[in-house]
Amino acid sequence: MTTLVLTLVGDDRAGLVAAVADIVGNHGGNWENSQLAELAGAFAGIVEVSVSAERADELRAALSVLDGLLDVTIHPGAASAEEPGRDPAASRPRPLTLQVIGNDHPGIVREISAVLGAHGVSIDRMNTQTRDAAMYGGRLFEATVRARVPASVDLAELTGQLERLASEIQVDVTLEA
Repeated sequence: MTTLVLTLVGDDRAGLVAAVADIVGNHGGNWENSQLAELAGAFAGIVEVSVSAERADELRAALSVLDGLLDVTIHPGAASAEEPGRDPAASRPRPLTLQVIGNDHPGIVREISAVLGAHGVSIDRMNTQTRDAAMYGGRLFEATVRARVPASVDLAELTGQLERLASEIQVDVTLEA
């Protein structure tokens, strides 16, 4: 099986997901995982599809009929292979979840992702939102980040850096490893 990752963007309207799912299904593909959202009137999504290697090019070509309705970009899925002679448990990344909340201001995502990136932490999922903070008369920023921390990273050091940063940019950060 071949894995394809589809990115989808277009003006939001009814039937977009059905159109993509029909093409995937009609060409022997299986819809594996996805994250889909409407943001400011636009539809955006990322979909992982598996398809037999023999039908992958056929599926790629069929998705082009969505031009004008959706911008579809097709990426090959990453192959995962173990390195021979290495203990997989010793190098397995550890999961980390961060909850961030505070008054909204520019730079929150940039600062937090810079600390994570400096430690080689890979973000698997990140959901953010802003909303009115009625009691305080401003906007509230909230984020949930699910990430993978390399086994070689000192978790206490990473936690300390994130806590110092949270104090500097005036947000609350809660970590769950």
